[in-house]
Amino acid sequence: MTSVPRLVVAAPSSGSGKTTVATGLMAAFAARGLAVSPHKVGPDYIDPGYHALATGRVGRNLDAYLCGPELVAPLFAHGARGCGLAVVEGVMGLFDGAAGQGGLASTAHVAKLLRAPVVLVVDASSQSRSVAALVHGFASWDPQVRVAGVILNKVASDRHEELLREALDESGVPVLGVLRRAERVHTPSRHLGLVPAAERHGEAVAAVAELAERVRAGCDLDALLALARSAPALPDAPWDPAAAVAGAFPAPGAGDPAAGPGAQDRGAAGPGPAHAGERRPGADGGPCTAADGRPARTEGRPAAGGGRPGSAGGRPAGADGLPAYAGPAGAGGYQPVAGGRPGSAGRPVVAVAGGPAFTFSYAEHAELLAAAGAEVAVFDPLRDEALPEGTRGLVIGGGFPEVYATELSANEPLRKAVADLAAAGAPVAAECAGLLYLTRELDGHPMCGVLDATARMTGRLTLGYRDAVAVGDSVLAAAGTRMRGHEFHRTAVEPGAGAAPAWGVRTPRPRTEGFVQRGVHASYLHTHWASAPGAARRLTERCVTS
Repeated sequence: MTSVPRLVVAAPSSGSGKTTVATGLMAAFAARGLAVSPHKVGPDYIDPGYHALATGRVGRNLDAYLCGPELVAPLFAHGARGCGLAVVEGVMGLFDGAAGQGGLASTAHVAKLLRAPVVLVVDASSQSRSVAALVHGFASWDPQVRVAGVILNKVASDRHEELLREALDESGVPVLGVLRRAERVHTPSRHLGLVPAAERHGEAVAAVAELAERVRAGCDLDALLALARSAPALPDAPWDPAAAVAGAFPAPGAGDPAAGPGAQDRGAAGPGPAHAGERRPGADGGPCTAADGRPARTEGRPAAGGGRPGSAGGRPAGADGLPAYAGPAGAGGYQPVAGGRPGSAGRPVVAVAGGPAFTFSYAEHAELLAAAGAEVAVFDPLRDEALPEGTRGLVIGGGFPEVYATELSANEPLRKAVADLAAAGAPVAAECAGLLYLTRELDGHPMCGVLDATARMTGRLTLGYRDAVAVGDSVLAAAGTRMRGHEFHRTAVEPGAGAAPAWGVRTPRPRTEGFVQRGVHASYLHTHWASAPGAARRLTERCVTS
């Protein structure tokens, strides 16, 4: 059972003020001394950076498409364990989910999975009495979604507020806050949305403080906290990275290979697997960790008995010509690896790119690597001229290398170190920005040259969820392993796939994508390893054997 007071901050559409309100609430409650756990619905990496500034804790994503509905509540419980309040910022409009999948992965879907009350943020700038019809529609559309309050944003005057409140009195949904129309808090944007907090730390801290003050002055924090405390206990045990690495949680859809990606969209999932008796990293409040994202150290060994994903060789092709997904196979306990190289207690060092150029990473990835036996060491490719001492593996996530191409190119010693590590056969996992960094050049600037490809900025936005399958064996997945991913970029790599592609992408059209060569796995797809923890295990094991 998990009992954490919680709120979901939603809106009728994007641009209504969800991030303003959610971040302001997080900061305002944290200023009261509450331990606030920040969460974001969907795959977004940028908003969680501001959430982390507001709370001093790692921002965590809840994505029912990437991870499957069955993992949403356990991942929430893992991140919120030990906290006095959790605030979950929604994505897009309340009922907007994965394209063509009904309500899958929508804010409403996640709210139902968490049994959490929803606070609707409404942009009231161009309406008065009509706001009641809008709120009534959202509150009555799905009886399983509890729209329990409204925060009115961009209200022009006292008279405007009076008209709005009178209208909403008839709706039965209470007004829990009013934010006046004001000059927007300075949160600059560029080609992929807000500029990440890590790139403008001082300004971002000031912006978050201003949001906290606006929300404190305009919202009934006591009523909002009481609403959060009305959420019932969840039956789900917290997700456990050690148990996950041991194979306790299969990838979404793994138990029913024929079900297909749409099979997850059948309403709220039931209780997830229980692992309450197994030892988790850190102290009781461990996952509610500091905002630097460093994982709690695993001292105990994970319990045995978790299923291990099978390693299939030549699997039969599906109807679209891509390898068919065969699901996990085999069983047995798993013990974290130890290689006699640098790292605490002989744990192999896995370097993880960070800093302003590489800010896109899910906290669970580092936790899974640590649970698999790796020593995670963060480095900044803009400033560090060498990889961390004893590096045996490398993870380069997403970010904005196109913005920092000149600086990344100028760091020639590090580019050579990355190339040498890859040439030695060490495991290298690169996603999106990491893929660009491994090419020969990005917009004419020399990069690491690991891949025989070039990258450039384009005017075209590539965005959306993807259903993919591993074309061949790699450091992250066995051939035939099905994964769900997300693409979000305005760049292009030529060629788009190597002789050995990383993935066969099934949606929105069948194609191959990415590169696998020796120990390198590079792709545009962002994946969430909580849905396939074998990726962390395979990479860590390769650190020892390469």
